[in-house]
Amino acid sequence: MASTSDRKAAPRLVALRGGEGERALGRVTLVGAGPGDPDLLTIKALKALQAADVLVHDGLVSAEILDLAPQARRIDVAKRKSRHTLPQDDINQLLVALAREGLEVVRLKGGDPFLFGRGGEELSACREAGIDCTVVPGVTAALAASAGAGAPLTHRGSAQAVTFVTGHAAHGEPDLDWTALARRNQTVVVYMGVSTAGFIADRLTAAGRAGATPALIVENASRADERRILTTLAGLATAAEGLKGPALLMVGEAMAMAEIGISGDLNLTKDEVSFTAQHMSSGQ
Repeated sequence: MASTSDRKAAPRLVALRGGEGERALGRVTLVGAGPGDPDLLTIKALKALQAADVLVHDGLVSAEILDLAPQARRIDVAKRKSRHTLPQDDINQLLVALAREGLEVVRLKGGDPFLFGRGGEELSACREAGIDCTVVPGVTAALAASAGAGAPLTHRGSAQAVTFVTGHAAHGEPDLDWTALARRNQTVVVYMGVSTAGFIADRLTAAGRAGATPALIVENASRADERRILTTLAGLATAAEGLKGPALLMVGEAMAMAEIGISGDLNLTKDEVSFTAQHMSSGQ
């Protein structure tokens, strides 16, 4: 009988249940694990974990959430900057191969599968292969970061819109509509933008966004080691220096409402900047 360590070995596209002939196809469920706090899982996500034969999971999924499926084999396909355990095409093939073995496959993804999670590519690969694939949404990091800090993404008088963008580009700099993003009274949330924070701040400023616009950085949203930094658009690049964990950049007038100096175990930092009620209502 295979040992636990054998069952959690590096993923290979092989049959897991032998070749004893025809068997019913399994299925794939793309599950949003949320930002890390297991209490933010949906009930539907928990049920999928409990029914899983195998978890194909991201590196951003917390150990506490993985432990909710002790019966399942784990396959880590973490993507990290400059180092991919498996290329995306291989992950797609892996999901299909596992489902063809008749397995209940949970593709467990940090946040939400359809928000910068490449869930659409995995869904398409399963559909093309004739594999049943369903999606369970998850709490995306921006919602957890906003709620935890008490800084609403939309707020009457200061944020009539919110836009999610990625600060990452496969080659070169992110190609975004900077003019639209620079309009006042909206919140711009940048995923994967720590390494390009200076570029993003420069582009928004050049397009007309005021350098004094409040900006909030949240690292490891919802986790025990969450860190919040309240700054301005002009100070964004400096504030982002040295961050190691996954972090969001959140720019907009409503970010002035963020709670920074609160009690608890959070590692909280506040830059030397003040925001007035007049700033909040006028967007200046």
